[in-house]
Amino acid sequence: MREQHVAYWMIAPAAILLVLLVAYPFLASLYMSLTNRTIGNPGRFVGLWNFLDLLDDDIFRQTLFNSILYTVVAVAIKTVGGLMLALLLFKIPYGTRCLRGAVLLPWVVPISLSALTWWWMFDPQYSVTNWLLRWSGISPRGLPWLSDPFWARLGIIATNVWRGLPFFAICLLAGIVAIPRELYEAAETDGAGRAAQFYYVTLPLLRPILGIVVLYSTVMTISDFEIVYLLTRGGPRNSTHLFSTLAYQVGLVGSRIGQGAAISLFIFPVLAVAAAFLLRLVRSGEEAG
Repeated sequence: MREQHVAYWMIAPAAILLVLLVAYPFLASLYMSLTNRTIGNPGRFVGLWNFLDLLDDDIFRQTLFNSILYTVVAVAIKTVGGLMLALLLFKIPYGTRCLRGAVLLPWVVPISLSALTWWWMFDPQYSVTNWLLRWSGISPRGLPWLSDPFWARLGIIATNVWRGLPFFAICLLAGIVAIPRELYEAAETDGAGRAAQFYYVTLPLLRPILGIVVLYSTVMTISDFEIVYLLTRGGPRNSTHLFSTLAYQVGLVGSRIGQGAAISLFIFPVLAVAAAFLLRLVRSGEEAG
């Protein structure tokens, strides 16, 4: 009984922080999403009207499409690219510590600093990427990186991938290093080639850590704010708005707190379903292992 009491006292600070920093803001946002509150006006209870009103908003439907496209493409590229980079880092015989540290730099650098660097690279007048395109003759006029919807989406996805790829690579590299070498030796004895070893040994044993990394990246990517806000402010023509940037624009800039809270909470059921699916995948991988 004493050990149980000590355990409760030990986890009490963490539980209090979770209640104050997670549970209370979530419940407060949920309540505000059910009101027509504005800045300076507490408003009144309107039920699900804010959520229903969003479905008739063209900008919100565009934001929903943007968020899904941004998340799916960015997470898919980071997953495949991170796995390839992890395998390359594992095979390099010399200088592994320096290379791993260098690879991790984009993820360690403050996101505001890295986003501003990419903004300078995409600047229409001083863009280093356009200078390279003109110098090489690929595009004499350069590309409208932040003024065209297609190139603006490509730009924010490239920035997100550049920042998140090292996290995938390092986590998957840790999983690859932890795989016993005896399994590969046994597979090679049975006549399995490199591709078969990767498919039947590496991938199944990486499934738990891969599921956790993909889940974390999905949540962080779909709720991204700094990259989009610093690069495009949601433009051009609302083509790069995500839930976080639209909620900021509607709730704080536009003073419609209730509708802004509804926008920020709209994706919560989708994330809950995705989290349940990925956690089930992780548990199945652990049981198979």
